[in-house]
Order: sequence, then structure tokens, then C-alpha cells
Amino acid sequence: GSFATLGPVLRMAHSEAGDYLVTIEEKSKATFLRAYMNWRCMSAGSSRVCVRMVGHKMEESYGETLKEQMSIVEMPLSDPPLCISCCPVNGDLLVGCKNKLVMFCLKYLVINQNLTVLDFERSLILHIDNLIPAEVAFCAGHIAITTELDVLILKLELVQQSTDGTEQCAHGVSTLEKPVDGGPSTHTLQLELDEFIICQKPVELLGEESKLCEIPVTLESTELPTEDTKHFQVQYLLFRRFTPDQSPFGFCEETKLHSVQLLPVYQTAHEETGNKRELLSLFCFFSLPHVGYLYSVGKLVELISTYQYSEKSEQAVLTPQFLHVITSENLQCFTVRCSAAAARDEDPYIDTTAKACPPVALDVCTLRMQLFIGPRAICHFKNHIILLTKANTEDITERRKPTRRMLSRKADSIKSRTNSESEPGWNLYIINTVSTIQLYREMVDYSRTYENVKTESCIHLLSEAHLLVRAAIMDPSFLKSDEKEELLRAFRESCAALGDCYSRFDTKDYHLALPYYRMSGLSMTEVLKRLVSEGDEIQTYERGFIFYLTHSLNEDLNEELSKESANKVLQIFCLADPVQLPNILCSPCMRNVCPLTAVKYLQKVENIMPSVVLTLTKAFMALKMGDLTMYEHEMDSYKETILACGFIGQPKLLRQHKKGIVTPTEFAVHLKEMQPGLLVAATVALHENSKIELEEADTFFKMLSSNSENAIPQLLVDFWEALLVVCSQEEIIQELLLRVTSQYVWRISNKQLPETKPLKTTEDLINSCNHFGLIFPWVTSIMSVGSPSDQDYHEDISKLQSLLCSQSINIASVLPVLEPLTEAGNVGLTIHVLCSTRLGKYEEAIDQLLKSCPDAAVLYAQHELKDDNRAVWWNKLLPELCKRTRLAGNDCPVLISSLKAETLSVVATELELRDFLSLLPEDGTAAFFLPHLLHCSQKKQLT
Repeated sequence: GSFATLGPVLRMAHSEAGDYLVTIEEKSKATFLRAYMNWRCMSAGSSRVCVRMVGHKMEESYGETLKEQMSIVEMPLSDPPLCISCCPVNGDLLVGCKNKLVMFCLKYLVINQNLTVLDFERSLILHIDNLIPAEVAFCAGHIAITTELDVLILKLELVQQSTDGTEQCAHGVSTLEKPVDGGPSTHTLQLELDEFIICQKPVELLGEESKLCEIPVTLESTELPTEDTKHFQVQYLLFRRFTPDQSPFGFCEETKLHSVQLLPVYQTAHEETGNKRELLSLFCFFSLPHVGYLYSVGKLVELISTYQYSEKSEQAVLTPQFLHVITSENLQCFTVRCSAAAARDEDPYIDTTAKACPPVALDVCTLRMQLFIGPRAICHFKNHIILLTKANTEDITERRKPTRRMLSRKADSIKSRTNSESEPGWNLYIINTVSTIQLYREMVDYSRTYENVKTESCIHLLSEAHLLVRAAIMDPSFLKSDEKEELLRAFRESCAALGDCYSRFDTKDYHLALPYYRMSGLSMTEVLKRLVSEGDEIQTYERGFIFYLTHSLNEDLNEELSKESANKVLQIFCLADPVQLPNILCSPCMRNVCPLTAVKYLQKVENIMPSVVLTLTKAFMALKMGDLTMYEHEMDSYKETILACGFIGQPKLLRQHKKGIVTPTEFAVHLKEMQPGLLVAATVALHENSKIELEEADTFFKMLSSNSENAIPQLLVDFWEALLVVCSQEEIIQELLLRVTSQYVWRISNKQLPETKPLKTTEDLINSCNHFGLIFPWVTSIMSVGSPSDQDYHEDISKLQSLLCSQSINIASVLPVLEPLTEAGNVGLTIHVLCSTRLGKYEEAIDQLLKSCPDAAVLYAQHELKDDNRAVWWNKLLPELCKRTRLAGNDCPVLISSLKAETLSVVATELELRDFLSLLPEDGTAAFFLPHLLHCSQKKQLT
């Protein structure tokens, strides 16, 4: 279909958002800005057209009519429009005029339930002094403007509304070249223009530095103020100024910028996000006749690629996969690095051992060059290139004759064209681009020509193929693509091919073999089949392959190599890096390796470089063979303490991860039965060297003891106790103290004996660990009259009491844990009194002792009531003893002896006579207290 315009179309743009066309048309030497809505109905045979002004209110009665007709929206401007650009994200329109840019927001007007009409609202004007835009590009609040030789990229940032309801922002107070006083007048300079060409210095300012350009920008909001009105400020992103191409013979041809474009790249689509498009990265392209420039202007402003053309370019169009350029006779195609930069924006950790992507700085390639007669314009839509050509009959040499023309920044960039309707030779080509998969296959096939020479060219071509597929996967339409599965398969294939290159070639980036193989999804067995030839012939292996194998084997992969593959890996490392053999043999992947072969290889290494880890590995292999004689010989080579430290060098000798779960090895199982002390010491060494976490160790010992999930094996308690001896981290110490306390209490209260003999007695712990204190005499006194059944759990009871007798444990935190021992006879009494004492509750402790075990009261007082606490003797102990003696009479000789033997002596020694007398009971027997009164009196006379 077709439709008429007012006159010749000077500029035209299509917006995918809203599916409208916008044009700058010329009629009677005047230019008009028009938008064509619902224009596709013209191709369906409809001839109805509605013309309306921008912002014109739609009547509901026109609803059905509007569905079947094209709407032309007239957008009057105070200045002639020079250039236009539509935002590919939201469909907003930007119009370039002399000294200003006008922004129109796309509006969706709901007429009724069945009809939504598009309209525009003029929302913002950017006033830019002394600037005549040749081209503009607009995307997601970013604006790129070019003149003949200058490029300026701005960003509109949302800000809070100011107090006066307006928002204005001007930048550019500094200039690059300040005028010098006393210089030539404007009239004189104008006369000199006929004789000289004045060029300013080339400049490139990125990021914050671009504020230094001499182009001030002022914002003027034109939309009606509402609660939802947006207010903006300008951020400068990039300014670049070029100089004309020069030669010894003057200016050989006119130099002008062209084809400015902002290209958005979106977040990779996923099933859960559906069709939702979220902007990820933004790129800006602009070109001179012989050079093109691609910048990233998203999170970081930087030059990504520079494109050198073989001849003068006329126009270019950028896509996420390619750059298409037309010259006077060719259509050229170049690769781009947008997907490489966007991948790093999406995943900042992409350059790790898990993921990789070809570098942004990778040199660009020319893919194709097709001959056309007189290309004039080019654009891109989905998988099509639309090319407009004009066969020209004029003399080529005449057309290319050099001209000396004064370059003026104020020269009008829009010129009236001659009527081309009657001119012959115009052609329109729609070129289908080669599918991504087909082009990928061609590039991979071509890369094989370099495979045997082992050059960087092979890696370069495969990297280009990889980026091609990656760009297709990042496209928002990927989820609905018919090639979805094929693209994903190609992505994995390209990763595998790159992994092969970095493994086989001697390159400085050999480490990339690992992440590319990981992204390929290949198993280690599959990689071995790709790179290792069958048979016994000796191969040379490059660093990339060894790097991949080393990392893969040292990680906890859920893959077991077959016996043949494991033996092959053993042979590879024996040749390439024999020192790594102990580490390799301890990998879970090597579980099926032949232990006899392994011992032979280890023996060769030991002759050159013996070590504890190597000896332990040989012992491990001996266990696998069932050769206990050899095992004992290897284990007797070093002292037990050295062996324990040897496990730090290779923890996988004791424990491995299988599907994320810590699993003890056969070595650990054997040590548990034969040398539990060495096993515990080794695990403590691993913990103290950050090779195993506390929770991991718990799981390790539980699995080793085959107990139920909740049961705590004695070997784990032994580990906690041993760790308390050496641990220096307060947080872990308190956690361990809480754990051992809980276990002691549980076993005492449940009358449960440990399943194995503890490695350390209470005395051992007191002598080696300052978290276990000497048991107080009064505690021993109480326990001496305990029940015989307590003797069965004597070790746990004494360890618990020893813990409470030290100053390390936080009593407040363990009180809930000690609750089950409330009614546990003398054991419970000692625990309660110890807790009360640690909490400073001495009077409560004395009450408990006098009630349950008065024999120990004086011993307790002698031990605890010292210094600042001595007053408890006469404030609490003496009155309580007197009171209880009075009530019990002669039936409780323990109270009388406690009162007479020690309490009255201490009080008489500490107090003045008057204070001492005031404490004595009024109904007391004088003869009973007289010796102590006499002692107190004599003490006064002596002093």
C-alpha cells in the first residue's frame, strides 16, 4: 500500500513502539512534522484518512471510524524541523531544530473498551545555544546529537521537583578555548574566512569531563503540571570534536559525521519474565566518511570499537550483531562487540573460572562485501536490510573532483532536493540477512582451516561465532524464536570449541579453557575423549588442558571417571605436573583409579620430592589395595603430630563432598577404628587452618559413627574438647562450651554412657585447657556424700563441674541447658550453687547449701566469700546459722559446729566489738559466744 504526503519527504523514521511513522516533509519552501498512525490499514485497501492536530481531543463517537482509517497527526513547531528520532524503548519522539531539541511523549488514549488511539504531548524543550543539529538519536532518556564535526551525548535524569515548581539545569560554564582580550574583530575574522579555513583542535571528553565542552543546555518543561509531571536535569556523557580530513594538497573531500544511532540491548529473556523487556546496556555509533566509532554509554562511557572503511562511507546502520555500511559501490558488513559488553553489564562476574566471554577489545572483522550500483540509503528491520540505490550516469571523475569548500558549523544541513519522481534508476532492495545458525556454521567451518596451525586466528573466528550466538540469545524475541533450541545448542558447541582451542594452543589466555568447558556442559570424560588420543602413545599437553583438569579434579564434581580414564589422567599428570599427583588422586572423580598404578607413580615422585602429604596418599592407596603392612610402614614414617598436620595439605584424604554432603573416606573410617586420636587431631588442624567448618565437622563425625542424625557420637565430643584446647576465636569458644555442656547434661540426665571411651579425662582437660577449671573443694565435699549411681557418670559430671568452675563459660547462656539437672541430687545442687555463685548470688547459694548440704556451707564460704564478698559472712551466713540452730536445737550438730568452728571466728576477726555484739542473738548462751567476744576484744587491744 501507499499514501500521499504533503510534498517531498526530507526525513522519515519508524517507531516499533506504537508502530507509527514520522516524517519531515517540504511544501512551498516550508517544512512540516507529521506522524502517521494506523498506516498499515492503507495496505489493506482502506483509503480513509483522518488529519488532526497534536493533542486534539478524540470524540468517542469516532471510535469505530478510527479503527479503519489512517490518522495523520500534525505537530506544529516554531522553528523548522531539521532531524527526528524515535525512542525504540517507549516510542517518544525527539525533533531537532536550530538551537533546540523538542521532545514529544507518546500517549495511549483510551477512547473506549475496544479502541486505544495514539497521540503525542510536547513535554520538554532542550535549548542549546549555537548548535544546528545534523542528526539526533533518542533512546531511554539518552540523546545523541551530531553537527558536521561534533558529537554530544546527554542523559536526561529524573529529579525531585524544586520548591518553585520549575526545574532548570545549565551546564557548560567552562569552555575549551577562551577568547583572548584584544583579539581581531568579528568583521576582520569574517573577511579572513575567504582565505583561511579555521579548524578547532580535536577533542574527546568522556563522562564527567564532558561537562567542560562549550555547549550549555537549558531545559524548559512544556507539559501541563500534574502530580505525575516528570522533572529532569541534564548529565553530560560524551563530547567529541573532529577535524576535517587533510592532505598536503588541501581538503580532498568534505568531512561530515553521519549515521548517529543509539542501540539498546535488553536483559536476557527468561521464561519467568516472559515478554517484559528491561534495558541492560546502551551503545552509540557515529561515523566519519572513512572511520566509524562505537561507544558504550550505559554504566560506563568508553570507546569499544573503531571501524576503518576501505572507501568513503555514505551511511551505516548498527544492530546487536552487525554493523552494515554502504559506500558508493558496496554494502559492507562488520562484526560488533555489543553482546560482549552487554554480557559483562548483565553479569559482572562473567570473567571467572565459571563463566567467560570474548573480550570487548577483540578486533572487529569484515564479514561480507556485496557490490551494488549507487547505494543511497540503508535501514534495518528484524532480519532484513532495506537498501535504496540510484544508478547514476554522470561522469565519476567529475563527481569526485576535489572541491575547496569552507566548512561552517552554521551551514544548513537540510537542502532541497530536485524532484526525483521523474528521475530514472531508483531501486529498492530488501535483503534477507543470513540466519544466525547458518552464519555461525560457516564461521566455525572457516575456523577449521586454522586449526592445525594453532594460531590466534582460529580463536578469533570462534570468538566471533560465539558472540554472534550470544547476541541472538540476548534478543528479546529469543524465547519465541523457532531456532531457540538450535541456538542454545550452538552456544554450547561454541563454548566447547573455544575450550578445545585454549586447551590445545599455547596461548597466554590458556586459563579460559576451564570456564568455556564449563559453559559447554561437557563432562570431564567427554573432554578427555576430545583431547586425548587413544592408545599408549606419548602426547604433549598444553597449559590450558592441565589447568582445566587440575581445577576440575580439585573441585567436588559429581562425576566418577572410569578406571581407564582415571589411569589416563594419572599418566597425563605424571608427564606434565607430577607434583600434583597426591592432590589428583584424592579427587572424588578418581575413585576408580588403579591403586597399584598410583603407588608406582607416587614412588617416582617421592624419590625426587618426598613429603608428608605424599606419604599419606601412599598409605591411602595401600588401604585401597588392602595391604596393611605397607599402610603401617608409611604411617610409621612420621610422628603422629606431623601426620596430623600433613592432612592440612590434602583434606580430601579424610573427607570428600558428594552431592554437596560431607562424606568420610576409607582412610577416615580406618583411623576411627585404629587411631581415633590422630583422626581428631587432624580434624582440629583442618578447622584451625580454615579447611573445614564447625558444622561440616559435625556432619563428618556423625556420618563416620553411623549414628542417628540427632545423636552425638563421643568422637565428636572428643573433637569439641580438643578444639577448645587450641581455639582462639571467642565466638567459636562459646559455641563449643555450649555444645559440650549440652552433651554432658544430656548424658547425665538420661543416664547414657558414651559409646566409646573418651580420649581425654577431666584431669587431662584441666591440665591442657584453661576453659576447664580446678574443681572447688566444697564441690568435692558435696559429691563425696553423693549416691553410688553418680559414680557411673563421674567423668561427665566432673567435666561439667570443671567447666562451671572456670571463668570462660557464659553462665546466663547455659542456664536453660542446665535445667534438666534441677532434681539431680547432689549433682544438681553443685550445678545450682556454681551458677548462683557465678551470677553473684552468694546469699541464694548459702540458702541452697544450708538447706541441702550444710556440711559444705563453711567450705563454700571459705572459698568464695573473700575480699568484697566477706560481708556475706556476718550479713547472711551468721544470722542464718543462728536461726537454723535455734530451730533445730541439738538435733543438728553440723550447724553448731559450722557456727562455732569457723563462722564466729571469721566474724570476730573482721568486725569491731560493738558490731559483733549487735549480731549475736539475744537469747543466745553467753558461754557459747564468750570465747569469740574475748578474741574480738583482745584484737582491739592489740591494735
